[in-house]
Amino acid sequence: MLLTATRAKFTAGKKAWSIPCDIALPCAFQNELSEDDAKELKANGCWCCCEVSNMGCQPGAIHFFQKNGILFAPGKAVNAGGVATSGLEMTQNAAHLSWSAKEVDEKLHWIMENIHEQCVKFGTQADGTIDYVKGANIAGFMKVAQAMLEQGVI
Repeated sequence: MLLTATRAKFTAGKKAWSIPCDIALPCAFQNELSEDDAKELKANGCWCCCEVSNMGCQPGAIHFFQKNGILFAPGKAVNAGGVATSGLEMTQNAAHLSWSAKEVDEKLHWIMENIHEQCVKFGTQADGTIDYVKGANIAGFMKVAQAMLEQGVI
């Protein structure tokens, strides 16, 4: 693949979301992408938005994406890779283990695939679409509830 440099252009009063793209990745700060930004992304052909920052999209933007057929992946699922990597590092340190980069990558892939499967399991709607927000929320709740049962808390 050949990548060519393009000139950056500053447009006063506009955000990065005004630039046409296929996939939007809010990754700077909480609530950076508004409903108006979501509408502009859709008008410019965006078909997917994945929160890389914690809560990068305002609620209105999320609802707009969901109601307009734009795939939306919430930060709690998308960001799990970084959290999982930290957990794998802590496990290695605590157990005095040293996994190869390949082993860590395989474990991380398994974790992320499992998160996706849980989002699909709990987020699939009657019409066959997947609400990843609902799926991630229910999957998280189920994980905590199961842990509480296993610990005898309830």
